Amino acid sequence: MKSTIIRTGAAVTLAGLTLLTLPAPASAAPTPSPGATPVTRAGTSFLTATPIAAGQPVRMDAAVGDYLYWSFSAAAGERHVVTATVSSPKARSGASTWKVEVFDGLRRRQSCTDGAQAPRVDATTDVTLGCTLRQVRSWAEPWSADPLPGTYYLRLSVTDLPEADLGQPIEVELLLGATGAGTRDDGELKAPLVPDTRAGTVLDAEPTAQPAESDDSGWFDIDFGWVPDLGSRWIWSAVGGILAAVAGVIGFGLTRRPRRPRRP
Repeated sequence: MKSTIIRTGAAVTLAGLTLLTLPAPASAAPTPSPGATPVTRAGTSFLTATPIAAGQPVRMDAAVGDYLYWSFSAAAGERHVVTATVSSPKARSGASTWKVEVFDGLRRRQSCTDGAQAPRVDATTDVTLGCTLRQVRSWAEPWSADPLPGTYYLRLSVTDLPEADLGQPIEVELLLGATGAGTRDDGELKAPLVPDTRAGTVLDAEPTAQPAESDDSGWFDIDFGWVPDLGSRWIWSAVGGILAAVAGVIGFGLTRRPRRPRRP
């Protein structure tokens, strides 16, 4: 009986460890929408980025070293997947590193949760890139870099390659996919995050006078009846000033050089 319990516990532990070590399921590759018109060009900067939509394929010719830009719109709850393939009709002379990057409307670089964002390939292999963005949130703190609804930018570039390969022709295929429309991972804001700043009602009652603070200064508190409006602190300050002036005059008289008598 004891050995059966031990074997059962070991089997449960092994199953739990197996579930923990299993890799996370990869994001499904996007598929082109039926009847979508392919895009055959790209911009060269953020301002000239070519707009594309989810499911609209991109097929174009470019040159090694070009910076290619596309833009797309994202709504709250969507999760976007980008796949790109770069093939070279002519053989490259050495290994190279390619990169696909995503920026939000403020041109802040967004991190990818899956995909080969910056692979390094040899001279004979086609480049396959991918990037899965985080789910677009409906709101976020101003200091955070969380993805928010708006326009996003895609940039495809090569960062490390032999100088002899610059300008060689390449063929680019890119596809954007969007899933999870209408779902939100953070819900909606039910209460404001700041205190209520609406104006209140004005009270008609007269304010209550605050009790006067007593000037309790111990043995310094001497009642000078002939100066009713001044406290003892003012009196002692004046007396101290007079004593300081008298001491200054006496000191000057003691330290000044005596005047010599005139000769006849």
